[in-house]
Amino acid sequence: VAAMVSILPWVVRAHFKGPTRSPSGVPLPKTVHAVLGGLSRKRVIVVGDVHGCLDELLDLLEVVNYDAGEDELVLVGDLVNKGPQSAQVVRWARERGVRSVRGNHDDALLSVLRRTGRWADTTPPPAYDYGAELSAADVAYLEELPYTLSLPDYQVLVVHAGIVPGKNLELQLPVDMMKMRFVAPSSDAPGADLVAHERQMDDSVPWAVRYRGELGHVVFGHDAKRGLQREQFATGLDTGCCYGKALTALILPEHSIVSTPARRVHTAVPVHVHS
Repeated sequence: VAAMVSILPWVVRAHFKGPTRSPSGVPLPKTVHAVLGGLSRKRVIVVGDVHGCLDELLDLLEVVNYDAGEDELVLVGDLVNKGPQSAQVVRWARERGVRSVRGNHDDALLSVLRRTGRWADTTPPPAYDYGAELSAADVAYLEELPYTLSLPDYQVLVVHAGIVPGKNLELQLPVDMMKMRFVAPSSDAPGADLVAHERQMDDSVPWAVRYRGELGHVVFGHDAKRGLQREQFATGLDTGCCYGKALTALILPEHSIVSTPARRVHTAVPVHVHS
């Protein structure tokens, strides 16, 4: 049975209970939370943050014996920036119908292309010159990447950065799904709701440590500093390929991990690197 994306009433942008644009001013995709079904007989390969490293992506797919006709390939977002082949990664993924979710760097690129947010009146840096290589189809592909992709056959949810534990999916905020790494109590009251943070606070912990599986097993990226994370109900796949470390995949349904080394250091590691 061919895999197919289904759209439920609560996942369409018109019914999304939140902002209509990302923090950088980019419109949300038509489908904020997508569902990919028909996978019960397919192997699914979920790959961490590619960041413009097409050669390493192809190396990894060769190691796992990826068969485009038999396997489903899913990316956790951040297809672009930091590596040398951002436009090529987008084109490669789009031409092959590869599923992905929107990462914060994908959103930043869209902000540059649309001249929204901080780039409304400011010239983007040369690091975004590759945007001129993107076709209209490439840009449309990026614009419609959902924030989450549910794989109900395997009870897995793919998101770029994370989800706030204890909060319904339709109430998760775009900024959190693209940028969060930590959670902390919203107050000192017992049982206080958790709130998301991008940076570590005094009372914060990695969100995956507090997550208890209410939305399925969550697969995410966005945290190169912490690297591979394997919690009971969540798996983090950002292993810093663009920093010369490795590119990592989670293979479903067995939940095995496969990594291949980066070919080189593509960008220097910032002092306080996450991703």
